[in-house]
Amino acid sequence: MAAPMVPTTFGRGTVRHFRSGTAISPAGAARASGMGSRGLARLHGLFAVYKPPGLKWKHVRDTVELQLLKGVNAGKAPAPEQRVRFLLGPVGDGEEKALTLTATSVPTLTNHPLVCGPACTSLKIGVGHRLDAQASGVLVLGVGHGRRLLTSMYNAHLTKDYTVRGLLGKATDDFGDEGRLVEKSTYDHVTREKLDRILALIQGSHQKALVMYSNLDLQTQEAYEMAVRGLIRPMNKSPMLVTAIQCIHFAPPEFLIQVQCMHETQKQLRRLVHEIGLELKTTAVCSQVRRTRDGFFTLDDALLRTHWDLHSIEDAIQAAAPRVAAELERSLGPELGTQQLQDPGRPWDSRGPSSALGLESSAGH
Repeated sequence: MAAPMVPTTFGRGTVRHFRSGTAISPAGAARASGMGSRGLARLHGLFAVYKPPGLKWKHVRDTVELQLLKGVNAGKAPAPEQRVRFLLGPVGDGEEKALTLTATSVPTLTNHPLVCGPACTSLKIGVGHRLDAQASGVLVLGVGHGRRLLTSMYNAHLTKDYTVRGLLGKATDDFGDEGRLVEKSTYDHVTREKLDRILALIQGSHQKALVMYSNLDLQTQEAYEMAVRGLIRPMNKSPMLVTAIQCIHFAPPEFLIQVQCMHETQKQLRRLVHEIGLELKTTAVCSQVRRTRDGFFTLDDALLRTHWDLHSIEDAIQAAAPRVAAELERSLGPELGTQQLQDPGRPWDSRGPSSALGLESSAGH
């Protein structure tokens, strides 16, 4: 049975409803059954946006929150309540009119937006696996009960896909093409075959590490079934693990690789390009990191900047909800997945993916 929504009063009269994580003004709580609740009813779940390069994830989150608040507060306000007041007025048709108190129905303006301000003043949005300022691509956000599902995504250890662009012939202090140049080298000897060989060695070594961190006995039937279903995952935190890597474009000095990995940061992916250059007896820098998939969200699911509005986000949440439920149940098991998805009334634990799981300090985990 879902826990009841318990309003708690904080400083300056703000009321926070823990089930939704939404701060509502004192008068806004009185009219929550009208405009505010209708706007927030479908804002519970996960959705993805496209983060452009050069933009911090915090700015993306704050922009989405601002657009959602505008959409929620822009709804039509309910009709004001009527109250009976006794107004003093003249009565009679003659020249001498007597003043009499008359019962009159007048609207109550105490809950009017122009008097008490907007109904919703803040809307907490959780951020999944983060992207640094230089990277771009799929960024998963959670609102309402969806913030708790971000924890489930983390516990499922889902893989992510990236396209990483590299440039041969130079090295920088931060492994990116905009860093301080520290070395130049030749790359005429590098071929597509040599690059493919290096990538195959990297994938093989990381797959061995994946089995080691999964703590599975490969001789058991359970391990075999998990391998067939592609569910071998590390039990706890681990270094970056590359589950697949291949070159999809090679035109020296530029090359483009596709990486499937987990527990990564974008800086580690840039360092990977640097290490590939060293293995090829030259140097290389990373010029682009773009996430094309985060778990069960792909580029097709990511909302562009022009669609960061209330109705588009509501539609995205509803469209992704069945897939989120199925994938989490598949990865976490029927019991865990069902418990996470069918218990929306349990209060949000503040030690979620923003603190206890280390998502804030480890940008890619």
